[in-house]
Amino acid sequence: MQSTTLAQAAYAPASPATHTPRDVEYHALAYVTGLMASARDMTDRPGGFAKLAEAMFENLKLWLTLAADAASEANQLARETRAQIIGLANFARTHMDRVLNGDDDVDALIDVNVAIMKGLRGEESGAA
Repeated sequence: MQSTTLAQAAYAPASPATHTPRDVEYHALAYVTGLMASARDMTDRPGGFAKLAEAMFENLKLWLTLAADAASEANQLARETRAQIIGLANFARTHMDRVLNGDDDVDALIDVNVAIMKGLRGEESGAA
């Protein structure tokens, strides 16, 4: 009987991983932030601008998704928080243009994403 129970447990369907919306947002931000940091370090290499443009596009898609969610009436965040998210999405879009035009660097976008990631984890951002 013991071996039957062990076999059933071994071949039972795996329980799905449970990720909270905060976990999903954190991991999406971490992924995009990693792309931007990697691209920043490659700007002087062949193909570096293409990597930077790809990272900017991925960051923009993420922030547009966050903004669309924040704009939804179904979103349960406080109205002020939702407005701040939309404002950050607008900042990301305009700063991305500056980065791609060579007028600024990607560091501010990385800093914003890291601050949001820390907030999602309940850490202090350490902004000075």
